[in-house]
Amino acid sequence: MEVTETGRAGINFVAIEGRLDTETAPIFDRQLLELLGKGGVVLDMTAIRFVSSAGLRILLKAAKAAKTAGTGFALCGLQPAVLEVFEISGFGQIITTRATRAEALAAL
Repeated sequence: MEVTETGRAGINFVAIEGRLDTETAPIFDRQLLELLGKGGVVLDMTAIRFVSSAGLRILLKAAKAAKTAGTGFALCGLQPAVLEVFEISGFGQIITTRATRAEALAAL
């Protein structure tokens, strides 16, 4: 999985590419929590093709950490297959998801 970070006005934009699965989740977990320690995060998942239950746990953990810290956390660009997983699992009700970066930023 590839991770690209850019920051702007206290918000970190993070684009990830590949799969968020058992193999990649532990590494990404540390990166994401570190970024949340610096401010809000908009996670662009446009290039994510697959999210496993391990990946979902990482995202839930990040959402809880953001809430505890009083920072924002939102996802954008979920592809249809990934969006379906979010809807079926109920994660769309827990984690802010938007179609675009601009909409996700506005939701923070």
